[in-house]
Amino acid sequence: MSTIKKFEELVIWQNARKLINEIYKEMNGIKDFGFKDQIQRASVSIMNNIAEGFERYSDTEFRRFLDISKASCGEVRSMLYLAEDLHYLDNNTAENLRKDCRLISGSIQNLINSLKS
Repeated sequence: MSTIKKFEELVIWQNARKLINEIYKEMNGIKDFGFKDQIQRASVSIMNNIAEGFERYSDTEFRRFLDISKASCGEVRSMLYLAEDLHYLDNNTAENLRKDCRLISGSIQNLINSLKS
């Protein structure tokens, strides 16, 4: 962690950014604006909480924001099931996005664990 000087260098932030772009792309044609807004906000929360926590320059604060980011990952995953149930996304697309969320969530947890050591 000591060699990373800015949040943009964090792979988890980069992966969260990619996820957001995929979510926005897939939600582009969705007319259910409440659903669309919620899943987009939750996905943005993943990336922004990583960045905000990093900028706090305190491991304790960073961990707190990573916890929030990880929770937002869970929210996005849950909403992807709903998107599939409502036929906004096909099974393959929804599962690929959930897989991305699980990978990001696991990476966030690994970073949390390393900050605790």
